[in-house]
This record gives sequence, structure tokens and C-alpha cells, in this order.
Amino acid sequence: MISFLISLVALVLGYMIYGTFVDRVFGPDPKRPTPAISKADGVDYIAMPSWKVYMIQFLNIAGTGPIFGAIMGAKFGPSSYLWIVLGCIFAGAVHDYMCGMLSVRHGGVGFPELVGQYLGQRTKKVMLVFSIILLLLVGTVFVYSPALILGDIAGDGSRGSIMLWVVIIFLYYIIATLLPIDKLIGKVYPLFAVALLFMAAALMVCLLMKWPSLPEFWDGLGGWSEKAGLKGQPIFPCLFITIACGAISGFHATQSPLMARCIQNEKMGRPVFYGSMITEGVVALIWAAVSSWFFFDGGAAAVGADTSAAAPAVVTKVSQNWLGILGGILAILGVVAAPITSGDTAFRSARLIIADFLHMEQKQIGKRLVVAIPLFVGSALLLWYNIADANGFNTIWRYFGWSNQSLAAFMLWTATVYLVKRNPGRPGAARPYYLITLLPALFMTAVCVAFILIDKTGFRLPQTLAPWIGIGTFVVSTVLFYWWKFTHAPNSCKTEVPHTE
Repeated sequence: MISFLISLVALVLGYMIYGTFVDRVFGPDPKRPTPAISKADGVDYIAMPSWKVYMIQFLNIAGTGPIFGAIMGAKFGPSSYLWIVLGCIFAGAVHDYMCGMLSVRHGGVGFPELVGQYLGQRTKKVMLVFSIILLLLVGTVFVYSPALILGDIAGDGSRGSIMLWVVIIFLYYIIATLLPIDKLIGKVYPLFAVALLFMAAALMVCLLMKWPSLPEFWDGLGGWSEKAGLKGQPIFPCLFITIACGAISGFHATQSPLMARCIQNEKMGRPVFYGSMITEGVVALIWAAVSSWFFFDGGAAAVGADTSAAAPAVVTKVSQNWLGILGGILAILGVVAAPITSGDTAFRSARLIIADFLHMEQKQIGKRLVVAIPLFVGSALLLWYNIADANGFNTIWRYFGWSNQSLAAFMLWTATVYLVKRNPGRPGAARPYYLITLLPALFMTAVCVAFILIDKTGFRLPQTLAPWIGIGTFVVSTVLFYWWKFTHAPNSCKTEVPHTE
């Protein structure tokens, strides 16, 4: 528990200290009109109160990632705490902040448009396809995973019960994707965010009251995965793919522009974008601690389960056992609401990304349908495969995990190029503020390359090569970056939308 509490304090201090530093590096301008003001259209560009924007952003990015990912990642022992804390402060929150604020500065454009501005039009086209595929995977996964939980609660967990919930959730996604953002999302999301935060707070209180004997940092970082039944999954790179949303997630790069279209003042960037990620890190940390008790301190037997239980079963068993009937319902509601509210904004983000690429305004419902219908058809086909194939969900989730972190790496490289171009100075003379995004970009690139080369969904190279692949990728990426910086980086950046009084 001591390691858990240290990690919790570190997240709060990270927001107060490093979050402030990142905000100063970017330099928000409170007098600069935001897209919510300058491009208001009553559908996607709508100015909303800052507290509501924060709640929606938090729920958009949360999903099942900080819960299911933390549960699975807890099997790696206390190293999961370290990744959540360090990843969240120095990578994930920086990633979300830079994506959100760059979108604000560029008129609310989506992730592929930002990539095109700084990494080139060819990379933009690749990221366009990559983003749409990722969002379809997210939408599909976040239909099926909450349907499994709801089917287990409301029915007998049979195929018919699950299918009923799949249809209900999918119909909701269609409605939420097409309606103006303030009509449904703006009204319902804050309530669901409260449910998710209540769940985390209630479990935190239970942890403090029970004070379980959890693995500590000084007990060692290695060997825990074998005790929890994980075989063939080394900490590097598997931990950094498993725990995504609680530390860093490329999915957030598709979500932050949604709130970049609703934020009223640039000074709210730190609490909305950086702060939401820190909040998500807190949720992930709490579930990692709860799961450590479940896997390593007899928790599984105490709640009538075993250590091989899947993440949804861990959520259900622990919530009902610790919080009773009412608390369990509210806690499970939070877990169910999180993926559903990320799924609908995944489709909404995909619609807007395609509309940006086609230069098609979305004020009229007919034009929204033209873009949205192919997305729903594609998701329905993926969903059919997901249900028809017994291993469909696991297969989609594995590809989602790697794609998700690869997207995060591209966003960090985009932000790095922005910082270099904005203040290049003379070679070696300018302050290297770009390091705040370069270092996590290098690390995540190494993680993604190593994972796809050793994982069974990739090239299946020997796992013993993973550290060497990671180091080699880090070194090569560093050399290529500095070669570009000193030979090709322009003297100024003129790609931001100009500020007009």
C-alpha cells in the first residue's frame, strides 16, 4: 500500500508541477479566439462550460482502458504503478495536452490534419486510414465489452442476452454520432463521469480501510507475471501495450480535438487536457492496486473467483463484494458507461476526421449521414466477426493495443516537430523544449517496434531480442531525428492559424 500511496501523490504533484511547465512551454493565449467561438456551427463547434468540457474529455478518453488495462497490467506487479505514474505524467498527459492545444490553434482540426501540417501529406494519408481503422476497432470493442457485462447482470450471460445489449448500444451510438454534441453528450456525459469517479473513490476508501498487503517497489519488479499466470509476456514491451489508456493512448489523439472545438479559452487547456489524463491515471492506479490484492493477496478467493478470471469478471466480483448491492451497481455503471461513452465519440471523431479530409461541412444532417453510414456498416461487419468468432474479441483487442500505442507515437512526433519548428534558433542554441515530447516519442516508438516484432500477432521473433530491438530502435530514431533537425528543420513555423483581434 505504501507504493500505491506514493504513486498517487506523485500523480497529483505531476499535474501541479510538470503540467504547469508543459503549459508554459506551449504558451496558451487567453485573448486568442478558440474554434468554439470563431467557427461555431451549433453541431460540433459549440462553446460549453469548462467543467462540462473537462467531464466530457475525461469520459471520452477513459473507456475500459484505465480499468481493464490496469487489471491486466497489475499482473506485472509494482512495475505497473511505475508505468502508470511516469507514463501518465511525462507521456500521456503531455500527449493529450499537445494534441488538444494544437487542434485549438489550428481551428479544431482532427489528428490526421495535424500530422499533415508537421509530418507531411503522405504521412497524413497513412494516419487518416490508420485513425479510421483504430476508431472502428474502438467502436466495435466498446459495443461488445459493455454488452458482456450488461448481459451478465441483466440476464444469464447467454448469447441472446448479449446480442440484445449489442443492438441497444449500437443504436445509441448511431443517435449520439449524428446529434449536436450538446444535445445528448453534453447532458449525459457529466452524469456518467460522476459514476466513474464515484467508483474509483469508493474503491479507494475500501483500500484504505482494508489496507491489504500489496507488492511494493522494494519487493522487486520482476517475476510477478509468472506468479499471476502470465507466460511469455516480458515487462518490455508487453506492459507498455497492456496498460495504455491509464498511461498513454493514441486513441486520445482522436478525442482531444472534439473538446478543442468546445473549449472557450486556451487557459483551460491544462485542466481539460492534461488534467483529464491525470484523473484517468488515478483511476488506473486504483484499479491496479485493487487487482494486485486480487492476484497476489488472496483477493480472488475472498470474492469467490480465481486468478485466471477475465478483467470484466474481476470488476463485477470486486465491486459487488466490496461495495454491496447499491455501491456495486453504481460502480459497475461507471465501468459500463465508460466504454459506451468512448465508443460513441469514437464514431463521432471518425465522422469529423473524414469530413475534414473531404472538406465537407457537417451542419446539415444529410451530409453527416453521407459520412456516417459507411462507418456504421464497417463497424457492423467487424461486430459480426467479433461475435461469430469465439476468439474475435481477443484478436481485435490485441491489434487495437498495438495500433493505439503506434498512434500515440505519431502524435508525439507531430508535437515534437511543432516545438522544433516554432523555436529552432541556431543549432545547439535554442532551449530544447522539444524534449518534453521527443523522449516519450522515442520510447513509444521503441515499444511499438519491439512488440510487433515479438508478439504472436506480429513477426514472432524470440522474446529475448525485445530489449535489444527496443534499444536499437531508440538509438536509430534519435540519430534520424537530430539529422533532420540540423539539416532540414525550417527556421520558423508558419502553420498555426494566425491570431486576429
